Amino acid sequence: MLSAASRPYIAASVPVLREHGVTITRCFYQRLFAAHPQLKNIFNMPNQESGAQQQALASAIFAYAANIDNPAALAPVISRIVQKHVSLGIRAEHYPIVGKHLLDAIAEILGAAATPELLAAWAEAYGLLADTLIAEERKLYQAHGVEPGEYRAVRIVRKQKESDTVSSFYLQAGDGAELPPFQPGQYISVAVNVAELSLRQLRQYSLSGAPDSGYWRISVKREEGSPAGLVSNLLHDQFQEGDVLWVSPPCGDFVLAPDDMDTPLVLISAGVGVTPMMSMLHSSLQLSPQRPVNFLYATLDGRHHPLKRELDGLLMRHSQMQSYVAYERPAANDCVPQDYQQQGYLQLAAVPDALLPQNAAYFLCGPAPFMRAQRNALLARGVPERQIQQEVFGPSLLEHLQ
Repeated sequence: MLSAASRPYIAASVPVLREHGVTITRCFYQRLFAAHPQLKNIFNMPNQESGAQQQALASAIFAYAANIDNPAALAPVISRIVQKHVSLGIRAEHYPIVGKHLLDAIAEILGAAATPELLAAWAEAYGLLADTLIAEERKLYQAHGVEPGEYRAVRIVRKQKESDTVSSFYLQAGDGAELPPFQPGQYISVAVNVAELSLRQLRQYSLSGAPDSGYWRISVKREEGSPAGLVSNLLHDQFQEGDVLWVSPPCGDFVLAPDDMDTPLVLISAGVGVTPMMSMLHSSLQLSPQRPVNFLYATLDGRHHPLKRELDGLLMRHSQMQSYVAYERPAANDCVPQDYQQQGYLQLAAVPDALLPQNAAYFLCGPAPFMRAQRNALLARGVPERQIQQEVFGPSLLEHLQ
């Protein structure tokens, strides 16, 4: 617990962080990479260039300061940070390095306002957070049976085009052993050497297949002309069947609750956000054949509808399942109602009430604006907030704390 002496200084920092947070984090990363360039292998460098990483860290620091006496609010955020850190191979010895450069950045940007008392308070607050993260990450590494930063070799046994922009990679253990189990909704980090950056880069991809299929499957979207798609495009262009990838253990807490298999399930996604939903769908249909499942999906058109054939096959075989699809700009050969039911952005107000039961467990995945719109629409319909989960990374993870 933060000491009484430090608490007023952290509280007083909240408006300062709101105003100067991104400037502080920009300075922090400059200092960090100048002193420890090898850490660029862990961070998403295109996000550094775009400013997204600086914004994410500024949001995290602000949220921590604003909620330092509210552990219940911080707990879900800490849980997701721990999962992400384990997928990246963050080690205990990274924390003192980060702490030093963060405090140095605060001192540089705030100048005379960064009194010894303020810096001491932030050193204490950071130390408490670091201790919590280190302890929780150690437990998760032990549960996975791996050392921090230890990656597994997997072989691509099948590569399949799913749409104009998405391909699936079917993975099996490189040594022929059985891959460890995962929970539907989890992701893995994939490590790829990027020659143009002279760095190894890590990206997270949701597992899109059934947990008991005997393989892991990731379905990767090509991002033409986008720095954010650097690794994804390399996977599309340079990796073929028979090639080896290095991957993390399955991580993430955006998962189906194993003890809640009777409540109706509603899966709402857009774009490549369909991937964890397909894993959840397969799992629910296998483990709880009587559980009603409604699958709502939004994309551009039929050519950009990944895993459509697989979804249609499941619909034919499982009477407890229903789907509802929105195409933003349907192509000439996209047909109603065979291919889609709504034109334009997915509007829940136009979805039949039977597909949005009040007592359902709701899962959202897709671009942040999409998830925000669907969450607000569900709340407006009277769906309790506790029944809505969403998969988020970066700054949007902290929206409900700010």
